[in-house]
Amino acid sequence: MTVSQDQNAGRIPSMKIDNSSIERVEEFKYLGTTLTNQNSIQEKIKSRLKLGKACYYSVQNLLSSRLLYTNLKIKIYRTIILPIELYGCETWSLILREECRLRVFENRVLRVFGPKRDEVTGEWRKLHNEELRDLYFLPNIVRVVKLRRMGRAGHVARMGEGRGVYRVLVGKPEG
Repeated sequence: MTVSQDQNAGRIPSMKIDNSSIERVEEFKYLGTTLTNQNSIQEKIKSRLKLGKACYYSVQNLLSSRLLYTNLKIKIYRTIILPIELYGCETWSLILREECRLRVFENRVLRVFGPKRDEVTGEWRKLHNEELRDLYFLPNIVRVVKLRRMGRAGHVARMGEGRGVYRVLVGKPEG
């Protein structure tokens, strides 16, 4: 699929890379995600956020329990909730708004660390985002998405010249 800001670009029937013709399409399915030439991946990210929230709310009683250690709660997040949230993220082209939505979701889940007593007033309060980052020393959700995208690009780069995906990655398109 090719994407162009030029409205007349859609009239060109195909594109050539290394003497191979690539058909121009409006959308295609890759890694379970439908990619469109309008870059409407935002709908897929919204649905992933919705599924992640549903998973979070299904285990919220477990995560809010004081009987579990914080490390175990983080393992539950990383093994149950995060994979549902990030399925197919290798194809996401994140914009700042989507990055913020992912961070907000992660901060909501990380509030399992519980409230903190203020030293001055003695009142309980929610942890600030900076305090959450200090307690959760693993890469944040946006960093994980970017690492997975780079891993996928590295996988494609190691495929070899005979594969079409490799030729698209390193080829010089004409037209």
